[in-house]
Parts: sequence; structure tokens; C-alpha cells
Amino acid sequence: MPKFTRKDNLNDVLTQAPQAQSLFMSIGMHCLGCAMASGENIEQACMVHGVDADKFVEALNEFVANNP
Repeated sequence: MPKFTRKDNLNDVLTQAPQAQSLFMSIGMHCLGCAMASGENIEQACMVHGVDADKFVEALNEFVANNP
């Protein structure tokens, strides 16, 4: 399983780990299919949604590891 960082593009993350969509949606990132999301990385998306990027990436990697 890939280990994601705050600099990873949202589309790349969801292509590699589609099961993570529910984690993004759980913190209010409902616009995963919008044009802006395709150009954003995790850090940018977290900033827009008021989420700590480091904590989110940690949760994302744990979620993906436990939900292959």
C-alpha cells in the first residue's frame, strides 16, 4: 500500500486508494469530483477545509492500511 504525504494530489490518492473517499467526505471534502480538486494536493484541500494536514495524512495512511 502506498504511503501518502501532504503533497500528494487528491486524484492520485483516490486512484490509488478509492476506499479513502469516505475518509475525505467525513471531514467535509464533498467536492472530490470538482475541477478544483483535480489540481489540489492534500495540504491545499486541508487548508481550505480547516483540517490539520499532518493529522489527516496520518489518519489517511492508517485508514488505507486497515482498509485495503
